Amino acid sequence: MVTKAYGAYAADKPLEPIDIERRAPGPSDVEIEIAFCGVCHSDLHTVRSEWGGTVYPCVPGHEIVGHVTAVGGDVTRFDVGDTVGVGCMVDSCQRCASCTDGLEQYCENGFTATYNSPTQDPPGHTLGGYSQRITVTEKFVLKINHSEDRLAAVAPLLCAGITTWSPLRHWKVGPGMKVGIVGIGGLGHMGVKLAAALGARVVAFTTSESKRQAAHDLGAHDVVVSRDREAMKAHTGSFDFILNTVAASHDLDAFTKLLKRDGTLCLVGVPEHPHPSPTIGVLIFGRRSIAGSLIGGIPETQEMLDFCAEKGIVADIEMIRMNEIDDAYERMQRSDVKYRFVIDSATLAG
Repeated sequence: MVTKAYGAYAADKPLEPIDIERRAPGPSDVEIEIAFCGVCHSDLHTVRSEWGGTVYPCVPGHEIVGHVTAVGGDVTRFDVGDTVGVGCMVDSCQRCASCTDGLEQYCENGFTATYNSPTQDPPGHTLGGYSQRITVTEKFVLKINHSEDRLAAVAPLLCAGITTWSPLRHWKVGPGMKVGIVGIGGLGHMGVKLAAALGARVVAFTTSESKRQAAHDLGAHDVVVSRDREAMKAHTGSFDFILNTVAASHDLDAFTKLLKRDGTLCLVGVPEHPHPSPTIGVLIFGRRSIAGSLIGGIPETQEMLDFCAEKGIVADIEMIRMNEIDDAYERMQRSDVKYRFVIDSATLAG
């Protein structure tokens, strides 16, 4: 089946309209007409081969929301017309210890990413959500319970939402805990919303005084400008958990010092250059930890979506037309978006 998409043919080329092939649904497949697709910084990195290894043509997009248009004969969880989502993965080995634990993001044989992963489908690698349709095996399709008028703002939950939800849940964030969120952007704004909804006392860290009120509006109880040494010092040794969403190299000691004994600083942003080496004494004299976390498995992604539907949580977005994507990439590099771009997939038609 041929469908319209937007993709790039080389790292130094703009995205442009292209026609791609999607497989007809097999017995365990769900065919989805895409309504909205969020724009992630990973899309830009991959299209421009900034991480290396990009296979062209590249059609990015892994924050997909749409409606089921067909199902295979063995599909039991979805019917035509259902509202569904697809995130960063479309398959995994489903045999290793991580997969059987519902942590497919840590598949020991490597999960199949929604774009730029090897596949038997043409053209030999996966093509993502900057397209009108996609076919995905049932296990990697998620139920969306938000109302139809909020679907565009649900799309970023499939990456930004689960990337922050997974560590918050793993470290059991909840009432009685003091939690920091470093960075108020595409990931950080979801971290603030989710941590607050889980009942924690949330402190947002930003380098910009101008983001103070915005952080409070998102649900932060306190806001600290991280360049203010005295403001940082006032929080020394007081945090149970800090989620660091910043994807630029910076001094981690400034935040590990703020942890209580046995506290954890969790990194979810991947910088272009390594962070400066942390001071080991800061860690060992408080039994503090620096950890990392990667997106989330299918069960916890469904848990996150259900929680957000119940609490009325969505991302803060700016809607764009498909042909505005290159401008959106340039703005995203300047952090000129509050806080996530979402493509209206209907604009692919013309």
